[in-house]
Amino acid sequence: MPDGTTSNSARRSVVVQGFTNSVLDPESPMLGPVENGGTIIANTAPGCWGPMITPALRGGHEVTRPVYVEGAEPGDAVAIRIRDITVTSIATASGHDSSPEGFCLGDPYVAARCPHCDTVWPETHVEGIGQDAVRCDACGNPVKPFEIVHGYTVVFDETRHVGVTMSKKAAERIAHEAKHFAALPDDSKQHSILTYAPSDMAGVMVRMRPFLGQLGTCPSRAMPDSHNAGDFGAFLVGAPHPYAMTAEDLAEHKTDGHMDIDAVRPGAILVAPVKVKGAGVYMGDMHAAQGDGEIAGHTMDVAGSVTLQVEVLKDWPIDGPVLFPLPEDLPPLARPFTASERAKAARLAQEWGVGELEASAPISVIGTAANMNAAIDNGLARAAALLGMSVAEVRNRATINGAIEIGRAPGVIQVTFLAPLSKLDAVGLGGYAREQYDL
Repeated sequence: MPDGTTSNSARRSVVVQGFTNSVLDPESPMLGPVENGGTIIANTAPGCWGPMITPALRGGHEVTRPVYVEGAEPGDAVAIRIRDITVTSIATASGHDSSPEGFCLGDPYVAARCPHCDTVWPETHVEGIGQDAVRCDACGNPVKPFEIVHGYTVVFDETRHVGVTMSKKAAERIAHEAKHFAALPDDSKQHSILTYAPSDMAGVMVRMRPFLGQLGTCPSRAMPDSHNAGDFGAFLVGAPHPYAMTAEDLAEHKTDGHMDIDAVRPGAILVAPVKVKGAGVYMGDMHAAQGDGEIAGHTMDVAGSVTLQVEVLKDWPIDGPVLFPLPEDLPPLARPFTASERAKAARLAQEWGVGELEASAPISVIGTAANMNAAIDNGLARAAALLGMSVAEVRNRATINGAIEIGRAPGVIQVTFLAPLSKLDAVGLGGYAREQYDL
């Protein structure tokens, strides 16, 4: 339950203060409650690299404390309209990683350790800059569960539209003021990855297209935040640390809030499953931009401000997220038909005696699993269960009126296609499709 609240104290808006210790725990107090239809406003901390080099954090990210949504019960869903995402970081750093041997207990995202004094989740501090700058409070030695193999530091322009990667000299200057350039929120506990000062590809221009890598609802069992998905979550199965679980437990409790899907951006509508009372809406891992697949393993993690509007959808028959992307983010074959296209199809249907044309709208069903093929199977099965059709029919529709899109390697995908509006109406999603695509 929320801190010191009752069912008649729901607020129209909740301003989120504070972060988890990188673990999403349904037993921990939530913020709020926010009323059904209310607004959540948050200042998010960077995900991925900063928490990854902060061994006391236990999940690879640093997400906001979950917010209790009035009226949300297990078996429902919460529709989340993303009203605004604004990058506040001036700069960030990222790159392709490796995990040095000896610096973790099975999983460097979840159970970092100091190999010198054998402390798991050691408290650390920063001395100087570079990849040995994070040091154990207990023994003073470097602790680096991750290091950058090839990386870059990037500075963004004042309008937050473009960025440029920095030279070694500029990256090192930024590293000495890492917290300032990262714009770390006051309650953030992470060390900024800008401290590492990577500079392996200077002078590269980048476009900014911010989105949330983490957005969803609280899992029904304590889980490291970055592992609340079928691919990263697979590392918890049989793990040698306290957050280990079985494959069955993972499937039952996760909510797939960690998607890294670049279409989860301002204007999109995300429908997330509810597995705990109050839903526990949380967010984080904002990215300045990312190509499909996040193939380097990481992208430009930034701090930023977020505004969401939440609405409870009762009795929702699926355990994973559904997305209504912006029209321009849809694959070409999944975009709504134009008036001209409909007129041509109507003439063709009349000529051949087909009868009334099906009314349709785009939908994107998220699938996650340990690898890409299994994630596709998961997404197809979820779409079929949601819409009451066979997997074979979903395959056909996604082939001729959609696409399989990659969110993140190794195993987050979108099954995006034009679905019958009658089917969407039957599960309470038709209104969101009409709203999003002006149908």
